[in-house]
Formats: sequence, structure tokens, C-alpha cells
Amino acid sequence: MTRKFQFYVVPTPIGNIQDITLRAVEILKEVDFIACEDTRVTQKLLNHYNIRTKCISYHKYNERERVDFFLSELEAGKSIALVSDAGTPMICDPGGIIVEAVRKQGYAVTSLPGASAITTFLSQIPRGGEEFSFVGFIPRSEAQIASVVQKFAGCNMVFYDSPERILKTLNVIKQTRGDVNIALGRELSKLFEEIVIDKISNIIEHFKDGIKGEIICMVYADNTPELADIESKIRELKTKGFKDKEISVILSSLFGLNKNDVYKMALECK
Repeated sequence: MTRKFQFYVVPTPIGNIQDITLRAVEILKEVDFIACEDTRVTQKLLNHYNIRTKCISYHKYNERERVDFFLSELEAGKSIALVSDAGTPMICDPGGIIVEAVRKQGYAVTSLPGASAITTFLSQIPRGGEEFSFVGFIPRSEAQIASVVQKFAGCNMVFYDSPERILKTLNVIKQTRGDVNIALGRELSKLFEEIVIDKISNIIEHFKDGIKGEIICMVYADNTPELADIESKIRELKTKGFKDKEISVILSSLFGLNKNDVYKMALECK
């Protein structure tokens, strides 16, 4: 006999409406109601699969106020499916607050396998190994972007960004890390899906007239192992009393790095 859950985390298609599992359709039909980011978006999916389950809005602006309602419904024996507009809930989407509350109250929670932009993207680009760091939506400010890409210079770093900001982001990465290799995907699973893998300067040129669609990007790990460990070397020199300018001169001379880049890292490294 299949275990009966009360709370389901259900992935939905990231673009192609057919990218949903049979089990997901079944669960969405069986539960008492569906908690979703935007009822209008989810309703299109439900109509396509003739799903008549009631939808209730659940998004980042009303997460906390919805918790008591969900818990009372679960206590009454109702079952709930949590979905996001696209992809898997809680991967850069709401859901963390309610899942934590539901688990604390001892209710059974399960997550269905399904669509995710991260795995869809990574499964079609070459990588030197399995390790990667996912940072979610990359920060907006130039200083924060630079800090993140420096922090993860030693591994493949994956992030989301908007089409309005991506070119600015790529230019900051280029200024911070040089002409690194990146992979950029847009419109995954849709008609105009595009994956580009090249030097960052070439990709900036490729999209110079603008870019459309949801964006996911991976910055390849730096091939220089010393660069990946540069922050630890900065900290070590600081503990020995060296000043930021002295550190920039030492490390740039030893490892052939840009002195100004090392100095900026030293200023930010606590």
C-alpha cells in the first residue's frame, strides 16, 4: 500500500507544458487544494490537464499569514500540494516557511521529482567534474557580484539572472575574473531555447543587442588553483601583520595576478 501524505511539493514545467510527470498530474487532481504563487499562471496548467482542484495563493508576500490556515486544514485531514509558477518550489521560489511549519507539527511531507532549470541546464553542458555551487539569483550591486564570483572562483558557479540585468552582470564578472569561460542558457525547454558556451567576452558580444527569456548561467572554475585559494592566503598574510597594499604586491608577484584585483579582495577579506 502506498503511504498517504498530506503535504506534497510538486514541480511544474519550466517552459514546455508537457514536462510534467504522470504522478504530479495525479496528485494535483487528488489533493483538496493547491497552494501556488500566482493562481492565474497555475490555472493555465490545470486547465490543460483538466484538473479542477481549488487554488489558493501562496507567495513571498503572504507566506507567514497563510501558515495558520494551512496547518488548520491539515489538522482537519485535508491534503495540500505546493507548486511554484515554474520548476520546483523552494529552489529560488517560496515554500520554506510553510514546509518548516508543517514538519514541525509532525505532518508527512514529500517532494515529487520533476522539472528544474538547474538540472535541465547542467545536463547539457560539459563540465570537468560533478561539483558546482548554486548561488540562486545573483546580487544586483556590482560590489556584491564581484564578491560572489571571487568567493566561488575555485568551482563552477551557477546562478539565475534576469534578461534586463544579465549583460551588466557579465561585464562585472569579466572585470573581476577576466575573460573566463561561461555557459549561458535561456528559454530552457521552450521553442527558442539557446545554450551558448564560450569566453565571456564573446557571449557579451553575441547578446549585445539584447537578450530575452529566463536566464541561467555557469561561470567555469578558474584553472589556476592558487586563485581559488587566494582568500585564504590573504587571511594568512593579514594574521602576520601585512597591510592590504603589501599583500597585493606579494600575491600578484608570486602568482602573476592583477595587483589591483588582489588589493580589492584584500579590502573585502575580513
